[in-house]
Amino acid sequence: MNTEENKDGETQERYVAKEVSTVAETAPEDRVYDASSIEVLEGLEAVRLRPGMYIGETDETGLHHLVFEVVDNSVDEALAKHASKIVIVIHLDGSVTISDDGRGIPIEWKEDQNKSAAEVVMTVLHAGGKFSNESYKHSAGLHGVGVSCVNGLSEWLELDIQRDGRQYWMRFERGKPVSSSGTPQSPLTVKGETTETGTAIRFKPDDTIFSTVEFDFDRLHRRLTQLAFLNRGLHIEMFDERDDRKEVLHYEGGVSSYVEYINRNREVLHKSPIYFASSMEVTGPEGVPVGVEIDVALQWTTGFTEHMYCFANNVYNDEGGTHASGLRTALTRTINNHAQKQGLLKNLKDQPTGDDVREGLTAVVSVKLPNPKFDSQPKHKLLNNEARSAVEGLVGSRLQEFLLENPSFTKSVVAKICDAARARIAARKARELVQRKGALETASLPGKLADCQERNPEKCEIYIVEGESAGGSAKQGRDRKFQAILPLKGKILNVEKARPDKMLSSQEIVTLITALGTGIGKESFDLSRLRYGRVVIMTDADVDGSHIRTLLLTFFYRQMRPLIEKGHLYIAQPPLYRVAKGKKELYLKDDEALDDHLLKLGVESSVLSTTSSDPISGEHLKNLARRVLRFRAVLQKIHRRRDSRVVDVLLRHTELDVELLRPQSMIGDKVTVDTTEIEEKVIQPLLKNFEDHHPEMLNGLKWRVNADSSHPTINIETRELGSLRRTTIDGAFLAGADYSQLKEHYGHFAELIGPYVVTFGEKEPEEFGSLIDAVERIYAVGKKGQNIQRYKGLGEMNPSQLWETTMDPEKRTMLKVMLSDQETEDGVFETLMGDQVEPRRQFIERFALDVANLDV
Repeated sequence: MNTEENKDGETQERYVAKEVSTVAETAPEDRVYDASSIEVLEGLEAVRLRPGMYIGETDETGLHHLVFEVVDNSVDEALAKHASKIVIVIHLDGSVTISDDGRGIPIEWKEDQNKSAAEVVMTVLHAGGKFSNESYKHSAGLHGVGVSCVNGLSEWLELDIQRDGRQYWMRFERGKPVSSSGTPQSPLTVKGETTETGTAIRFKPDDTIFSTVEFDFDRLHRRLTQLAFLNRGLHIEMFDERDDRKEVLHYEGGVSSYVEYINRNREVLHKSPIYFASSMEVTGPEGVPVGVEIDVALQWTTGFTEHMYCFANNVYNDEGGTHASGLRTALTRTINNHAQKQGLLKNLKDQPTGDDVREGLTAVVSVKLPNPKFDSQPKHKLLNNEARSAVEGLVGSRLQEFLLENPSFTKSVVAKICDAARARIAARKARELVQRKGALETASLPGKLADCQERNPEKCEIYIVEGESAGGSAKQGRDRKFQAILPLKGKILNVEKARPDKMLSSQEIVTLITALGTGIGKESFDLSRLRYGRVVIMTDADVDGSHIRTLLLTFFYRQMRPLIEKGHLYIAQPPLYRVAKGKKELYLKDDEALDDHLLKLGVESSVLSTTSSDPISGEHLKNLARRVLRFRAVLQKIHRRRDSRVVDVLLRHTELDVELLRPQSMIGDKVTVDTTEIEEKVIQPLLKNFEDHHPEMLNGLKWRVNADSSHPTINIETRELGSLRRTTIDGAFLAGADYSQLKEHYGHFAELIGPYVVTFGEKEPEEFGSLIDAVERIYAVGKKGQNIQRYKGLGEMNPSQLWETTMDPEKRTMLKVMLSDQETEDGVFETLMGDQVEPRRQFIERFALDVANLDV
């Protein structure tokens, strides 16, 4: 899950209302509406003007959708048996390249368009080779708008085609073809001869359209992993030049291996997934036979959550569609009929429902068919009825055979289904107690709920508060007109490990469900009955508070997911610090805000002098000091894994070339490294810097260049207080985020040469050997006389403080809980809150050194 900063909704409503009224007042009354009012957008202007119509959103989702549109075209080449390898490279300049070894985009001249076929594909909407089934039997592209949209929404795009023995090149800027010099150009340029075939597209997203243009490697990796599983034998390579990361994706097991991959951290009921695959003809529209290829893999786990992943022509359909409906129908009907005939349901009062059958099921269904119909360009849901009948027919017949041939499997799965049915019946009875007829009336609301006076849910908000103490302060400090308070006692039940009936036996959860008014469970949950437009989690800023917040997030994600999807869930951000001196007091939200405040006080009467610059004071000194403190924080973080003195010397080596620590070429699985060049251009300058700046490190210093790994590395051994420190320097570290931040901060003060002299008002100047020491002294002066209180619990604030800092819509800051990728989110909750201990241990070991706040 991820979060974004949120302003109060009421403030936004007033702003919008003001803007609307201003427009209404200034609009000309005599404006003429005639033929001149009708505009025609040419080429890709419509895409740039209304990008949401073509790619959904212009946020991270839309940004990554650009890559997927291009990749889908390469996969279509693989489906047509013309390509076997796809390579994706994220470049340092923020652009990305997608290349394949397919046939290459056609380059012949199209007389009707007066331009080459390649330019038509890149610049004309609804142009492509997939409208008939002659070139592509199965294709993800339907409308011919995919790659042309990418072109239109890019700052620039370069097209490289290898075809018919020649290599062709063309460049576009914001959708329009240009030459290498930037002048308008239409024809393709021939770059040379080649024996290869394929297409490479490199583009840089337009930052005037997208809210972010930074690609997330992990997000791309998840989607490309899916494609590698769905297309048995397809070879996909990923490179990220920003941190020298590489991944090779190649799976021969297909969707069966995909299910095993998804369930790798779950306890399964049967070792191997059930796998069905077939090519069959079904009756399509107007009675025309339609060929459909189907791959289905099923595996039940001991968990209680259903995980179903649906794909049509390799496109992930996050909302399912007809293929999902066919699978669900076949599963329920086939298993129920077989269990009934075998007498396995005789002790069960109610027939198992589809939800009972799919409890704990992980399923992947992939269909490939001509002319797929989707609900929109992002292809959330498949609409073809022939997919439903094909999947339902295949799964129904093949699953029946499997159940007959595997009686032990049948008994174990049916036993779990019966347990699920009994739990559902028990949960229904419990819900009837929670959701009785008058559940929305004030008289039947929980006694501990301090409700608000407003009855319009859009104007109401409820704070879920940790403990009675904080609840008491919140009740006294709130605005009772629109703010309700619900204190919860202790830690609620971990619903990741509990069936619905056990969950509803928890009094705190029942209280929460009753207060919100939506009900619980698929058959009775109704978001329209939500009594509060904003549901705010407000917990302490300590380990217990974080745990309670995680438990609540788990509950809302598993049991009330639509509440998150529709943007109703928030996390309060109470301040961490109260700073007071005399009668003046100030609340600061985090460590960074505290540092800024104390630096501001420290520089009021301070002047920094160096031998290489004029005296620095005021705002200039404050900004410099802030940079130095942030530099120190990153350096301390790096010091956990590497000797920070080595990193300091690296920063002073301004001529260091990252490319020297990247493989020059590959022979098999080994790299070839010019160790002599690395010694001359890296090691020798480092040793000189050690001698100049850290001479104490030369005693016992050892180093060697390791050329045996997949990437060349420099291993350095140093001594610190008698202890051995090992530091590894490679291309990934030098191109990584931490070192990049260090370089950025360091660049702002690298030219300041010591000694560093600080003068505080009329006092005697103080001299320091390092800039960090000088800034720390300025910080200490700002801190002197300040009473700094760190709030670990909300109960430490009195009601007026809690209102002023955390609940006042005019001043507060809140985080809005949002969803991004279901597979990743499921994995996080299962790792942190599930039954399996080993994945959680690995998670802790992996991130232990990155912990920022640890209560001991």
